[in-house]
Amino acid sequence: MANLAVTLKEEIQRLARKEVKSQTGATKQAVAQYRREIATLKRQVREQDKKIGFLEKQEQKRLGQPQTAEEPAGDVRFSAKSVKAQRRRLGLSAKDYGKLVGVSSLTIYNWEQGKTRPQKAQLASLVAIRGIGKRDALAKLELLSAEAEKAAQKPRKKARKKAKK
Repeated sequence: MANLAVTLKEEIQRLARKEVKSQTGATKQAVAQYRREIATLKRQVREQDKKIGFLEKQEQKRLGQPQTAEEPAGDVRFSAKSVKAQRRRLGLSAKDYGKLVGVSSLTIYNWEQGKTRPQKAQLASLVAIRGIGKRDALAKLELLSAEAEKAAQKPRKKARKKAKK
């Protein structure tokens, strides 16, 4: 009788394992497929991140360099009204406009009032800014302020190191 009970118990266990295996087989295949799809998506995300990083660097390089003007800086005429109109068109303060040109806000005001005239290098910067729109101007300002912040942080670190010594 003991052999019959043991044999019956083993047979029930074997059939139960077989049934569980058949029920979970489809799920295992689905899980394997989902993992493959997830791995593919992760690879695509990594590739797109690389492309985005590359494009961001290209855009920073493009905004960082002055745009080429259609007319050479030597043949350009200066008008106080045009400086004021350009600044207003871009919707910038004299301070921000001065950052784009590379001069102070007071210099911008003096140009607009006709009290002073820009030097040749400054005139070239003005010509380069003439062709940009609001978005480009704001993007270039953000880039310039980010660079200024980085430059401002570097000397502080050196000063801290010297103070520790």
